[in-house]
Amino acid sequence: MEESITGLISSFGFSPESFIALLVVVLAVIGAVIVVITFRPLMEYYPYTYPNARVRAKIGKILNDKQITELADSESLDEVKNYLRGQRDYAKFIDKYPIEQALDANLAESYDLLARIAPKDLKPTFDLMLDQWDIKNIKSVLIAKEAKLNDEETRELLVPYGVLKDDQDKLIEADSVQDIIVALEGTPYAKLLEDALPAYNENKTLLTLESALDNYYYERLLAKSASQADDNTRMLHSYVGTKIDISNIKIILRAKADGLTYDQINPYVINSGYQLREWKLKEFMESEDMNSLLSSIESSEYGSIITDHIPEYNSTKSITVFDEALDSYERDMANNIFRKKPFGVGPIIGFMNKKETEIKNLKIIARSKRGPVLPGSEIKEMLL
Repeated sequence: MEESITGLISSFGFSPESFIALLVVVLAVIGAVIVVITFRPLMEYYPYTYPNARVRAKIGKILNDKQITELADSESLDEVKNYLRGQRDYAKFIDKYPIEQALDANLAESYDLLARIAPKDLKPTFDLMLDQWDIKNIKSVLIAKEAKLNDEETRELLVPYGVLKDDQDKLIEADSVQDIIVALEGTPYAKLLEDALPAYNENKTLLTLESALDNYYYERLLAKSASQADDNTRMLHSYVGTKIDISNIKIILRAKADGLTYDQINPYVINSGYQLREWKLKEFMESEDMNSLLSSIESSEYGSIITDHIPEYNSTKSITVFDEALDSYERDMANNIFRKKPFGVGPIIGFMNKKETEIKNLKIIARSKRGPVLPGSEIKEMLL
C-alpha cells in the first residue's frame, strides 16, 4: 500500500519529501482562509467594543417613560430641577445654567463623548456634528440681537460647547449682524453670513441667515457621512440622510400650509437631500397647494409615512399629524438599526436618537412649568 502511494506521488513528478511540503502549504492556506472567514466579522466589530460599552451604559441612564410621566405630572419647574439634580449626568449643569441651557449642555456633552470614542470610520462624521453647537449659538445671538436682549439674557441662550466657546463674549458684545460677522472673522461662518447679508438686508428676515448656516452644516454632514467602508458607515449615512430629508419635508409642509411659493421656500431647503434629490424637492416646492404637495410626497420614498395620516389632516387641517408621523419614523429607524447592528453602529445611533428625544421631552416639560402650570394630561399629549 505504502509503495503504491509512493508510486502515485512519483508519477506526478514529486518526491515524497516535496509532496509533504506541498501538502503542508496547502493545509496552511486552507487554515488561513478558514481563520479569515471565521474572524473577519469579529474584526469588523472589534473597533466598536469600547464605544458600545460606554454608549450602552449611557442608554441605561436615559429617563424611561415612567420617569418622564412623573416629571410631566410634577407641580412646578423647581420640582423638575430637583429631580434632575438626582441624575448624575444632569446634576453638574442644573445649578450652573438656566434649565434649557443646562439641557442643551447635557446634549452637547453627549455628542462630545461620541466624537471622542467613535470608531475611526465614523469619527469624521461625529467630529463634524460638534459644529452644530457653534451654529446654534450664532443663530441664538442673531435672534437675541433682533429681540434686543441684554448681554446676560443673550448669554443664557448659548450652549457652553463648540469651537467658538471661548469667543462667545465677542459675539455677545456685537451690536449688529455686521458686528457679528466681524466677530466671526477667520471662521467659515463669517463668509456665509456676509454672502447672505444682501438678501437679509432686503427682506429683514433672520431665517435668511439661519438657513445659510443650516445648509452649510447639513450639506457638509451628508457628504462627510457618505463613506461606504462597510454596513456600519452606510447605516450612519442613511440615518443622517433621512434626518435631513425629514427636515426638508417638514419645512415644505409648513410653507405650503402658509401658502408660500417656490421662490419663497427654496432658500430654506437643503437642496442636497438623501433620498429626495434636488428635482424631487423642486417638485414639492412647486406644488400648487397642500393637496398637490401631499400627492407628490405620496409618490416619494416617504409616501407611506404620510398616506395613513392624510384623513386626520383633512379633518383637523393641522400639519402636526405629519410632524409626529415623521418623528416617529425617525425613532423607528434608529431602533431598527440598533436591532440590526447590536455589535456595530446600532447602539451609537440608538443612543443619539434616544438622547435627543429625552432632551426634547424635558424641554417640553420645562416650558410647560413656567407661569401657569399646564395639567399633566396636556403635557403628555405634547411629548414625543
